[in-house]
Amino acid sequence: MPVQGIFGTTVELLGKTLDLRAKRQTMISSNLANVETPGYTPTDVSFESQLKSALKGGAKDSGVTNPRHIPLKGRAASLERVQGDVVEVDTRTMGPDGNGVEMETEMGRLAENQIMYNASVQLLGKKFDELKQAIRGTL
Repeated sequence: MPVQGIFGTTVELLGKTLDLRAKRQTMISSNLANVETPGYTPTDVSFESQLKSALKGGAKDSGVTNPRHIPLKGRAASLERVQGDVVEVDTRTMGPDGNGVEMETEMGRLAENQIMYNASVQLLGKKFDELKQAIRGTL
């Protein structure tokens, strides 16, 4: 069931963020799994700037002239197109075998990504709680 129009783009944005954070988690896990693979270069998914531009560009596409208007089209389409770019991570120290994975850095990125994922889940849960309260008339 489409939820466009009920929450603006918030639910779609949070859903897309969860998808991309899960993709990043997979990349970081792959980096950690290859910590002893000779010649391995760590990778990451870059998506924050794409999400920002999709939100900014979506306002023009949707024809919204007032920030209080609910955009029904355009924004959702531009958010759906955001896939993230796979980029190689710059490493300060390259191992003697050509492996660029720094265990401490990857563990820090893993923890940060997990925290941001959990925050997105909590925000999404609050949005649906608000909808439940509105349906029950307790809002």
